[in-house]
Amino acid sequence: MADQTPETLHELSKTYDELRREIGKVIVGQEDIVEMVVVCLLARGHTLLIGVPGLAKTLLVRTLARALELDFSRIQFTPDLMPSDITGTEIIQESDTGARSFEFARGPVFANVVLADEINRTPPKTQAALLEAMQENHVTAAGETFELERPFFVLATQNPIEQEGTYPLPEAQLDRFMLNLWLDYPSFDQEVEVVRSTTAGKNADVRPVMDAATLLRFQQFVREIPVADNVIEYAVRLVTQTRPQTDAAPDFVNEYLSYGAGPRASQYLVLGAKTLAALDGRMTPLEADIKRMAVPVLRHRIVTNFNAEADGITPVTVIERLVG
Repeated sequence: MADQTPETLHELSKTYDELRREIGKVIVGQEDIVEMVVVCLLARGHTLLIGVPGLAKTLLVRTLARALELDFSRIQFTPDLMPSDITGTEIIQESDTGARSFEFARGPVFANVVLADEINRTPPKTQAALLEAMQENHVTAAGETFELERPFFVLATQNPIEQEGTYPLPEAQLDRFMLNLWLDYPSFDQEVEVVRSTTAGKNADVRPVMDAATLLRFQQFVREIPVADNVIEYAVRLVTQTRPQTDAAPDFVNEYLSYGAGPRASQYLVLGAKTLAALDGRMTPLEADIKRMAVPVLRHRIVTNFNAEADGITPVTVIERLVG
């Protein structure tokens, strides 16, 4: 059990402020993205980050791992990548006596923070190997199970402008990601600062502000934050309204959606709201926190139909209309 005291809450909020400052030494702007990535990490979820090349997606994850003093690995997904390239494989080892035996060589998934770069550029068989590890928190090879060390956080990236030669994740697989975040271009002033800082030949010194044990304690603390019934009911009501052809669905949902979100969305809305409250120094979340989590939690869990495409309606449009 975590220590549910105001002191722990203050410690978490203070550590988060320090974490933002350390990440800010390297990452210019993108405050909302940084906040949501930290929310997902504290909620024990995984993140799908979508953005065009050159927006510092890899740098963000690497900097986060340095600031948290966690093991980091990067997997560059390619069409010829095999599942064993991710999870690991058995190799033959020869002892001093000449005896030979199989030994499991762990793959890059055995890290605390895993960057799955361009996950949609590898075939479904290889995607499934990573997604299974995300869901089960272990890897099975040659009939033996190897547990993944906690904390375990996967941030997968996708390039939205490349469609040829890619393997889009199906909706059922997308549901394994707690959040779907879209990384936008920086503002003019932010891009000026990016160019200035990255062409000066100086590297920022990122100081670790949290270790694995502290992170695990904060994750447990977030899980045990109490939530009022009305906040839970609001989250569930919001999710049920995304399901077309049900009593709860408004007319525009019936018109524009083919499928709505499942119960996992309700769980992640509440977990995300708990984490936002904790980072803000509050002991319980509000309905406003549910609304803040609505787009990143629901965006990849609802499926629009032809009517929506014809009218220029996106999943974000539907979500924003639901939260009012």
